[in-house]
Parts: sequence; structure tokens; C-alpha cells
Amino acid sequence: RDRSVSRGLGDVYKRQVLRFLLIPIIVIACVQGQYILAIAVLSISGLTDILDGTIARKYNYITDFGKLMDPLADKATQISLLTTLFIKGAIPIWILAIVVLKEFCMVSGASFLYGKELVVSSKWYGKLATVLFYIAMVISLFLEQIGNTTNNIIKAIGIADTIIYYLAVITTIASLIMYMKAFYIHCLLYTSDAADE
Repeated sequence: RDRSVSRGLGDVYKRQVLRFLLIPIIVIACVQGQYILAIAVLSISGLTDILDGTIARKYNYITDFGKLMDPLADKATQISLLTTLFIKGAIPIWILAIVVLKEFCMVSGASFLYGKELVVSSKWYGKLATVLFYIAMVISLFLEQIGNTTNNIIKAIGIADTIIYYLAVITTIASLIMYMKAFYIHCLLYTSDAADE
């Protein structure tokens, strides 16, 4: 059983590493204007994330390493693609700035807690923000592939994409507040436990 668990965890870790390896492929595809390829690779990354989460919960392959690596892969993919879309002129800089600031706070807090052997795992509100950004980014890539057009349907899709970005940013800010609350509670518990010792 221990051997099968180790093998299962190894497969999960390999897929997490794969998600990091897919990031430069997505970015290069965008830079070269191969947006359909970028969408395909991004979809593979997203499906791998869903698969890992499902397997981890089903077989209890949940570890502190996984709790850190899973959201880190999300953040790296998200920021890399948002940066690329900004450079391509597809999104405004303030969207990228808010996401980078939020993730900087998240990584700083997680690193601080990890040093004290505490881990704040990804929550549903953080995942919701990630999903919204993934949807918005896929639509942006599709629109970049289409290019400038006077088609009303494409224009409507562009408006919908903007709305999804706004929702993603709002959810991102809300999730940051919720994570800061969780961080504060973990710090209080750690301080309380240290005082008891």
C-alpha cells in the first residue's frame, strides 16, 4: 500500500511539474501569434490541475507540498499569460498590477507560515478567481486570433470578456481579504500554541 501511495504521489508531482513546463510553451505560442495552440496547451494545463485535485481528494494524496505547488502553478501560469496579453495590448496594466500585488502578498504570507510549519491551502474563492481569469484569458486569446472585426457577435464576446475580467478582479480582491483573514487567524493560533509551550 505504501508503495502504491508513493507511486500515486509521484504521478501527481510529475503532473504539477508538467504544468510549470507548459508555461513557456503557452507564452511562446502567444508571442508567435499561435493563439489556438496557446489555448490548447492552456486547456491541457487546466485539465491536469482538475485531474490532480480529483485524484488527491479521492485517494487522500494531500500533502503540504501539494498544497503549495498546486496554487503556485496556477499563479505562475496566470501571471505569465496576463503579462503576455498586456504586452500584446489585449488587457490594461491595472489588471496585471492587481493580480501581481495579490499574488505577492499571498506568496509572502504562505512562505512565512511554511517556515513555521503551517500551510494555508487554496480555498474555493481563490479557485473561483483563477477559473474566471482562465475563462477571460481563453476568450482574449480567441479574440486575438480573430483580430479586428466589425462583426457584432465578436464585439459582444469582447464586451463579455471585459465583464469577466472585472468579475475576476473583484473576486481576486475579495479572496485576498479572505486569505489575509485566514493568515491572521493562523498567526494567532501559532502565537497561542508557542505561548502554551
